[in-house]
Amino acid sequence: LWGVVDLVRDALIAVGPRWFGPRWFLVDLIGVAGTIAILRFGASAAGRFPLRVLAAFALFYAFGWIWSDLLGQFGPREEMAFWPTLFLFGYALIGLAFGVAFSAIGLGLTALILAGYLWSGEAFILWQAFVTGFGFMLCGLWMRRA
Repeated sequence: LWGVVDLVRDALIAVGPRWFGPRWFLVDLIGVAGTIAILRFGASAAGRFPLRVLAAFALFYAFGWIWSDLLGQFGPREEMAFWPTLFLFGYALIGLAFGVAFSAIGLGLTALILAGYLWSGEAFILWQAFVTGFGFMLCGLWMRRA
């Protein structure tokens, strides 16, 4: 799900730069709603509304906004690198408790994002769409198999 969300969001930014900024958040809201729907579909009757997942998304987004908009005042390129790596940091941390695969995903995709940030030049938006979009899709398939 998040691979498709990232791919669509970054493709929209590449095609129409006006999608960068507040509009990209609308695309992410679709991803959050989809995640909650997927979790509700597989949950027992007692756990129909996953408040912890919603709280985790809210905390990550709040932390990101504080650092990227209030304190850091990042430009578009920096924000496009920051947001996926923030969530990939979460993957790496989860890997400490749930298995090395999560840490490998987090660190591997972060390395690819940083490489694109440093060396892709004007192609960075398309690099991001490819790396985060297809990277998260492959990770989802990998985790589903595990």
